Amino acid sequence: KSKIQLNKKMKVIIDCGNACGCLTAPKTLKELGMDVKELYCNVDSTFPNHHPDPTVDSNLNDIVTEIKKGSFDLGIAFDGDADRIVVIDEKGEIIRSDNLIALFLPETITDENKKIIFDVKCSEALEKMIRYYGGEPLMWKTGHSLIKDKMKQEKATFAGEMSGHIFFADDYYGFDDALYVGLRLLKLLSNTDKKLSELTDQIPKYYSTPEMRLNCKNDDEKFQITEKAIDYFTSNHDCIT
Repeated sequence: KSKIQLNKKMKVIIDCGNACGCLTAPKTLKELGMDVKELYCNVDSTFPNHHPDPTVDSNLNDIVTEIKKGSFDLGIAFDGDADRIVVIDEKGEIIRSDNLIALFLPETITDENKKIIFDVKCSEALEKMIRYYGGEPLMWKTGHSLIKDKMKQEKATFAGEMSGHIFFADDYYGFDDALYVGLRLLKLLSNTDKKLSELTDQIPKYYSTPEMRLNCKNDDEKFQITEKAIDYFTSNHDCIT
């Protein structure tokens, strides 16, 4: 809390998915003066309402419905261990993680820190926005441990993944803390008169396919499919692997 100063009160709805975020998010946001509506903010390891994975759109149905019924500045959904975040704007539109990352570029790209690391699943819009703000885009392999290692290697102070892992090392510790990301977004919003949807409207729109998850019988089958996909795409397209 000592790292975050919010300049206006906002109405926020949070969905902790009955998981770890329940223990810190509601209390912290209220102590910072926010008007907080809690959704599934009691710990229950049976996850009676939905699985705590906000990157699956169907798990966001309830928070989106509440936003459309009410008058909120934004909604925040956490995953099971609160290291991934998904944000919903005041209209109930889900903000994809590459667009969320883009919102932080003006404050994270500096003369001393120009390198911004992102994973291969992010759209071209993020790369264009990094260049627009004078940064150096570095696309890297998906995987939060791989991204953290690359940050240390490049001495980068900001990175993010399409999965909702976002890493600040400018005024924080360089690991993926979804509550801190949410607080940084609230800080950003508290310093502007624009609504969240107005900020994201400034980001170029690119169409991208959602993540496809295939059920496999075992790891052997999974890696066979992976190898076949790599062979196909590298043989027929320009690829980064």
